[in-house]
Formats: sequence, C-alpha cells, structure tokens
Amino acid sequence: MAPPTIVLLHGFTQSGRSWAETVAALGERYRALAPDLRGHGAAAALRPVTFGTIGADVLGLASAERAERFTLAGYSMGGRIALDLALRDGGAAQARIERLVLIGASPGIAGDGERAARRVADEALAQELERDGIEAFARRWAAQPLFADQPPAVAARAHAERLRASPAGLAASLRGVGTGAMEPLWERLGELTVPVALIVGERDAKFRAIAERMAVDIPDVTVHVVPGAGHAVQLERPEAVAALL
Repeated sequence: MAPPTIVLLHGFTQSGRSWAETVAALGERYRALAPDLRGHGAAAALRPVTFGTIGADVLGLASAERAERFTLAGYSMGGRIALDLALRDGGAAQARIERLVLIGASPGIAGDGERAARRVADEALAQELERDGIEAFARRWAAQPLFADQPPAVAARAHAERLRASPAGLAASLRGVGTGAMEPLWERLGELTVPVALIVGERDAKFRAIAERMAVDIPDVTVHVVPGAGHAVQLERPEAVAALL
C-alpha cells in the first residue's frame, strides 16, 4: 500500500526546499510534496499571486500526484494559505483534506484598521524590495524580533535561502497573500470539519497566544508546543515536527 500523502506549504521568503530536513525525518511514512508557492523558488514568476490561485495550484498538484485525500500542513504564510484553502468556497476542499496542520500560523488580522495599516506596511516593503534588491531586504527581514533567538546555523541557512529569492516574486507575494491582504478567518474557524493540529515553538510567545485563541473555536483541535523552538519550528526542530506530523 502506498504511504499517505502530505502537502507541505512553506513560509514567506522560503521555498519547498525549506522542508528538506522535515521530509528526511518523515522517511517512508509519508509521500511528501513540498512545492514552491507562487512568488517563490521555481514559481517566482507565476502570476497572479493570490490565495485562490495558490490554493488551486495545491489541489492541482495533489490531483496530478493521484492524491485524492491528503494531509495539508503549512508554516506561517503557508499556514495561512492552507487555512484559507480549507475554508474557501464554503469549505469544499475539506472533502480532500484528511488533517490540517498549521505551524506558527494565524487566521489573519481581525481589526479593519490594523489590517489596513498592515497592507500599507506590506506595500512599503514590496516597494523596498523592488527598489533596493534582495540583500538589503534579507538583512532587514532577519532582524525581526520573531527570529531574534534562532540558532546561528538555522539563521544562516534561512538567510542564504532569502538571498536566492526573487525581489519581484516576493513583492507580488506581499501584495497578494501578505497578512494585510488576507481576509480574516477568525469567525469561520468553527467551520473546520477536519482534525486540526496547531504547532508552535516554545519561544514564540506571539503565535503561542494566537494558537490558544484559535483552539477555542476549532471543533477538533490539538495544540503542540515544541520545546526550545522559536517561530520557524520546522527549521529549528525538524525531527520534532516530523514526529508530530
């Protein structure tokens, strides 16, 4: 019997290769599909970059690989895309999703004013990418408090991957699937009919709080806190994430 399929969606500035250590730790337990999402990696030039088009890409990939049902997992941006896909079109995709795994992810920004401010900030960052190029952006992105405690080896690998990214692709991603562009899904969490796992790093206080809030409204949910990890759990503790998967 063929192993079950898991589709892994990467975060902003990453690519499918960011899952390599997690996939290796999964071994033969799963058939892992880790695509490059629009605006990133080999898909950097694909347009438009929207939640709808990326969701269609994910379902199309699964169908092409003859995976009628699959586990869908996403980290950060990839988690937001996975959640949007699960709830899009009245939750139709949940007929194909066996489990939903969200790593360091959120349902978006609930407040209109805060969301509008984030759109302005995302647009400014997109323009910075287009104007100044990838190196200046990569340094600024790595300096966020969210990544402050990353182990040096992890930070170096993440920085190297950012330097391979396309400025135009990342700018399109910010405009199309940035947190400011996302319609908030907080009020729709109760529509999730599949088992949901929320994975967060012990040091990631912001997203631990978000996960705890999400868990209140999701019918079938477990929350997993990975000891010693920060926001990028799958980069810092790939074996632990694989074990949870």
